[in-house]
Amino acid sequence: MGKYTREDIQRLAKEQDVKYIRLQFTDILGTIKNVEIPVSQLDKALDNKMMFDGSSIEGFVRIEESDMQLYPDLDTWVVFPWTAEKGKVARLICDIYTPEGEPFAGDPRANLKRVLEEMKELGFTDFNLGPEPEFFLFKLDEKGEPTLELNDNGGYFDLAPTDLGENCRRDIVLELEEMGFEIEASHHEVAPGQHEIDFKYADAVTACDNIQTFKLVVKTIARKHGLHATFMPKPLFGVNGSGMHMNLSLFKDGQNAFFDESGELKLSETAYQFIAGTVKNAEAFTAICNPTVNSYKRLVPGYEAPCYVAWSGQNRSPLIRIPASRGMSTRVEVRSVDPSANPYLAMAVLLKAGLDGIKNKMEAPAPVDRNIYAMDKEEREAEGLRDLPATLAAALEVLKKNDTIKDALGEHILEHFIEAKEIEWDMFRTQVHPWEREQYMSMY
Repeated sequence: MGKYTREDIQRLAKEQDVKYIRLQFTDILGTIKNVEIPVSQLDKALDNKMMFDGSSIEGFVRIEESDMQLYPDLDTWVVFPWTAEKGKVARLICDIYTPEGEPFAGDPRANLKRVLEEMKELGFTDFNLGPEPEFFLFKLDEKGEPTLELNDNGGYFDLAPTDLGENCRRDIVLELEEMGFEIEASHHEVAPGQHEIDFKYADAVTACDNIQTFKLVVKTIARKHGLHATFMPKPLFGVNGSGMHMNLSLFKDGQNAFFDESGELKLSETAYQFIAGTVKNAEAFTAICNPTVNSYKRLVPGYEAPCYVAWSGQNRSPLIRIPASRGMSTRVEVRSVDPSANPYLAMAVLLKAGLDGIKNKMEAPAPVDRNIYAMDKEEREAEGLRDLPATLAAALEVLKKNDTIKDALGEHILEHFIEAKEIEWDMFRTQVHPWEREQYMSMY
């Protein structure tokens, strides 16, 4: 992951004996899509002349306006190490343009860049993200389909032989490092079969690219171990779900805009305003950061995921936590996000929420340093704590009423996201689930 020119890409493709190139992009729901081309078509791709049918992609365009162009980001060139045996495959992540040469309004990556321009207009130069994605490993059956059988009974920071996912996790780390990732930590998480691999922060667009690449690598290497990796937020009842905490920091001319040596908690006025905007818009960005029916099975008391809108510089139960590091590492950690979220959309709404606080000079509420899970409803109300939406349907209704978060998505993405998610909710709402039969078949 470096800075590449057109000539660099042509040379690397030849030197590394690349046979195919995947031109990757992400749809509105966060799914990675790709157009695979033989290396003989590389020059055409580098000329931004590769077309695809946008009407076949979720939330893109209608059939009568289907032609879309792929503009590769040369700095995303990487060769997939696991493809060496069958003819090497490289990838380039692409932005999507209309035939008229305009950035496509339905491209989540381009949309994030739009919000970043607004950040720059306010005088900030960089917005960094350090993600912490969690996932589960389940065994595959003899047909290669995922089961609900976990591959270990490990717990937080356990070692082998309890953590039987260790070899798989180690191979994932090795593949990521070969692709240029700087891995900071790799460990078993709280629930059996649950894992976390943390990689170094980067600027917002690069970090979102890394999340998408990370998901692809984890799933690919897990399958080589006879396992299925899932980023589903809550695959199992009664244990912790998987989150994707987002560590956010704003920079101005190389200096961390959230740090102030003389400020309370050593946080700057900018940091407090960013926190205030995040708190104010929290319910509205939940539909984007927790975008599935299943997401709301994770956001319940008792499993470490936040359910209430609050912030703290100390405890881990609120939505927003300020980790202890200061100086260049000062950051705001948003803990509600889960790994089913489209990272480009999640970053756009989180940045927009924070900028709303900065632009309007909002004052952050008092921090809540008590364990919120131990507070009853009256105590929470006395503290002014609000609940996060309890269902996808409720989250969508809040989103529809919040102009700040709607603007972070733009009209095209907003309309298609809501349409897709209302269909998803209606499918869930009208389905008869096993729980209902277990409860009611005999009783009635």
